[in-house]
Amino acid sequence: MHRSAQATEGETGIAPRLPELLALRARVQGRRPSRRGAHGVQGHALSTLRGRGMEYAESREYSPGDDARHIDWRLTARSGKAHTKLFQAERERLTLLVADTSPLLYFGTRVRFKSVQAARAGALMAWLALRDGDRVAALRGSLQEGPVPPAAGMRGVLRVLDALVRWYARSPQDDAGLAAALEHARRLLRPGARVLVLAEPASVLAVPPSLWTALAQFESLVLLLTDPLEQSPPARTLTFAPARDRRLTLAFDDKEVRRRWQDAFAQPLAQAQAQLQGAGVRALALAGDAPSDAWLPLLDAPRQRRWR
Repeated sequence: MHRSAQATEGETGIAPRLPELLALRARVQGRRPSRRGAHGVQGHALSTLRGRGMEYAESREYSPGDDARHIDWRLTARSGKAHTKLFQAERERLTLLVADTSPLLYFGTRVRFKSVQAARAGALMAWLALRDGDRVAALRGSLQEGPVPPAAGMRGVLRVLDALVRWYARSPQDDAGLAAALEHARRLLRPGARVLVLAEPASVLAVPPSLWTALAQFESLVLLLTDPLEQSPPARTLTFAPARDRRLTLAFDDKEVRRRWQDAFAQPLAQAQAQLQGAGVRALALAGDAPSDAWLPLLDAPRQRRWR
C-alpha cells in the first residue's frame, strides 16, 4: 500500500486504532448542530420528539376500550386482574451504523485501506450522534455476533468505536453479507431514525432492491468505499503482492486488461450509485485517500421529500 502526506501521525492505514477514532471527535465539534423548527430537525428527524417509535412506560388496570394488543399478560397472570401496557414516544433519535465487512474492503493503495476509511467514517457518525443527543448503535452482517445495542452519551459512542476497531482490523470469518445486515437493520429501525451504511460497491449490488426501498423511508446515506487504483489505474505494468509468497503482474497499458479491470471495479461503483439513486437512497463514493469527513456537509443539507 502506498502512503502519502495525507496520512496523519498515529495512523497505520492498514487497521483502525482506537486513539485514531477518538481523535476524530475534533472534526465534528466545530460543526453546528442541525436546526430545529416547527417541523423538527432540519434534514434529520421528523418531529421534536426524535422519532415516532414507542417505548414502554408503565402498566395499569385494563379499562374498556384499551387496545387488547397491549395487554400485559405477565402482570395480568400475577395479579389476577387484566392490565394493559402504556407507551410513550421515544425522545431520543436512533443513529444506526450498518457496516459491510466484505473481504474486498481490506485493501488500499493510497493513505489507508478502504476498511480503515469505513471505520473512520463510522466513528465520525458516532461523534455526530453524541453531539446531537442521539442514541447510537451499530451492526454488521453476522450470524454469530449481535448488534451493538443503542445507547446514548459516551457509553454508546465507545461501544461503537470498539466494534469498528474489531470489525475493520481484519475481515471477520463469519461475514454473512451486507444484505443480512440490512435485513437486521430493518427490524430495528423506527420512523425518524438516521442511518449510515458503510459499503463496498459490489456488496450493494448483491442486496435485494426491496431492502434499499425500505431504507429510503429513513434519513439514509450510503458511503461507497473505493480506492484510487480501482477506479483509475496508471497505464503501465504494476506488480502486486496479495500474499507473502505470491506476486501478481498486471499490464494496465494493455487495453484488454484495462477493460477487464474496469468491469471488475469501476462499473460496480457506477451501477451501485444508479441502483441507490433509483431507490431514493443517497450515496457518495469515498476514496481511501479522501478526507474522512468529506461527506459531512450532506448531513446539513435540507431534506426535501427524499435525498436525491
